[in-house]
Amino acid sequence: MTSIRTDWSIDEVVSLLKKPLNDLLFEAQQVHRQHFNPNHVQVSTLLSIKTGACPEDCKYCPQSAHYHTGLDRERLMEVQKVLAEAEAAKQKGASRFCMGAAWRNPKDRDMPYLIEMIQGVKALGLETCMTLGMLSDAQAKLLQQSGLDYYNHNLDTSPEFYGDIITTRTYQDRLQTLKNVRDAGMKVCAGGIVGMGESVNDRASLLVQLANLPKHPESVPINMLVKVKGTPFEQLEDLDPIEFVRTIAVARILMPQSHVRLSAGREDMSDEMQAMCFFAGANSIFYGEKLLTTANPQADKDLRLFQRLGIEPEPHQGYDDEVHSAVIEDAIHEQQQPARFYDAS
Repeated sequence: MTSIRTDWSIDEVVSLLKKPLNDLLFEAQQVHRQHFNPNHVQVSTLLSIKTGACPEDCKYCPQSAHYHTGLDRERLMEVQKVLAEAEAAKQKGASRFCMGAAWRNPKDRDMPYLIEMIQGVKALGLETCMTLGMLSDAQAKLLQQSGLDYYNHNLDTSPEFYGDIITTRTYQDRLQTLKNVRDAGMKVCAGGIVGMGESVNDRASLLVQLANLPKHPESVPINMLVKVKGTPFEQLEDLDPIEFVRTIAVARILMPQSHVRLSAGREDMSDEMQAMCFFAGANSIFYGEKLLTTANPQADKDLRLFQRLGIEPEPHQGYDDEVHSAVIEDAIHEQQQPARFYDAS
């Protein structure tokens, strides 16, 4: 059984990233099979509960108030609308419902609405996740007491490259939020974005930061940059798809018990690239045609790919195998249109 380490060095991880691809994938697949069913993928849906006008200056983000991307600003969604989206996500096979708000941090006036959303989604039998920006220790404890299972707060990139991406909050701010979340007793969802012009060493350093946390994140989203017109990164060169697959594989090796999520950027990935990512150890995705504000493959397309690969959604509380099989058949034979979701992470 693979040992769980929190003492990785950047040199070790660079060596992994540069291994012959066949050897790297073989190692990652061996690790994956020790800890997970290789043909199960955990399915989440991400909904933007408050869109746009974020005061942060993250250069990749269309929701930043610093850039003109044509995105409409929206107020915090009504609770009942959120719960309706959660029910639709459950019917599509999602086991976790993630809610994201474009905030630097939540305000006290927002907390009662957030708590009501959490409790309503939990009542549907779904796991709950939120991404709301930075959290104080007190806010983290309140969300945990309300039933929030996961909190997402990505590190985005390496400490060395971070200043080229964001100036409105520090790397330590991000690490402190993760500590507050963990100390409150919630599970951690933390990953990063590749394809922002970073070096191999930067990708290694990001993975080291995640893998050397006192406890590995339960979920590790690996995002491919989605280049949005109006952001500073709209003209960046595309990352070599094989380099992305390598990042997935190394994340799997470093964090054997974590769900490694194939996250943003899937709309631009071929089925073959996604299949390689699953083989490399990715075992979580977001369903829904939007990830906060950027395009994501439609749920029906994912279900068809799952069937081609012999993959099934990971079972969860309230999972009805017969009902879900019917959903898959409908998706394949009737080409149903899915409910519309919005991405907020």
